[in-house]
Amino acid sequence: MAGAIRVAVDALGGDRGPEAVVAGALAARSETVEPVLFGPAGLDSAGLELVTTTQAIEMHEKPADAVRGKPDSSLVAACRAVHEGWAEAVVSAGNTGAMLASCLVYMRRLPGVLRPAIAVMVPTPKGPSVLVDAGANADCRPEHLLQFAVMGSIFAEEILDVRRPCIRLLSIGEEPEKGNQLTLQAHELLAASSLPFAGNVESRWLLAHAADVVVCDGFTGNVCLKLLEGTIRTTLDWLRSEIAATPGGKLGGLLVRPAARRLRAHLDPDTYGGAYLLGLRGVAVIAHGNSSPAAITSAIRLAARGVEHGVVAKLGQRMAEEPADDRVSIRAPSESNVQER
Repeated sequence: MAGAIRVAVDALGGDRGPEAVVAGALAARSETVEPVLFGPAGLDSAGLELVTTTQAIEMHEKPADAVRGKPDSSLVAACRAVHEGWAEAVVSAGNTGAMLASCLVYMRRLPGVLRPAIAVMVPTPKGPSVLVDAGANADCRPEHLLQFAVMGSIFAEEILDVRRPCIRLLSIGEEPEKGNQLTLQAHELLAASSLPFAGNVESRWLLAHAADVVVCDGFTGNVCLKLLEGTIRTTLDWLRSEIAATPGGKLGGLLVRPAARRLRAHLDPDTYGGAYLLGLRGVAVIAHGNSSPAAITSAIRLAARGVEHGVVAKLGQRMAEEPADDRVSIRAPSESNVQER
């Protein structure tokens, strides 16, 4: 469709098979969004454009080896389409580490960006907040967290429509002197910056809207994210079991069912679809490995929104304006830092 945003979609990414990806991509198609599938010949694309690929990257494969050894995989080819300019964004529910490695090889970092970071939207009663980094970088330095704060702030402004987002640093206590060496030094950098930094915050406040943007290293962020996902899922399932256990519970369940459905919709990861990989020269969205068709639809729309709002250009401009802090040693990231899913 002329004028529509073309989103390259890895049809082989995800635990539910290509059928779920195709269904989600078809639902995302509109006058302004045109998903393009990347997958094997013979795949039923339901009328969507299909770019034929001959290889697939599995979840268990080592990211860097898989990207080098499978250049015609659906994931790598989808990333390469953005680099070559005939797609404006890429979405994959496949191997997260391979997605990061492929984006680094083909889309590359924006000038001035030390490390790309995964930005995840965390549901709260006051609307979503942004957790960054949620798993791209297990080992970080203080200046990385400062950049994550800048990138997360732009994400919140452009995608969540938050004006001058409040930023907090994830730590084991709210006091500035609490935390390990990384958080202590990152706190110093953030406090000295021009960002609206409001200090440390503990993880127990993440679901209560700890801040518009919560910054941490990728190891901590990924642990928090998976803990939140598991806690939410287990609590909702447990509540449903308790309601169904007695006649009185079943009767009460009928009364609270509308509220329970609204709550589940707010907390369901499918509502947001995926996470942005910030700091690249193109828009990349990583969907959850167990994404349903609805989650794939949301991920594609999220990617298109990033294109519409010019997130990459605005990130590039801000990164160019932010001078490297001369109090810390800055070293370019290596591919060896890429983490497996």
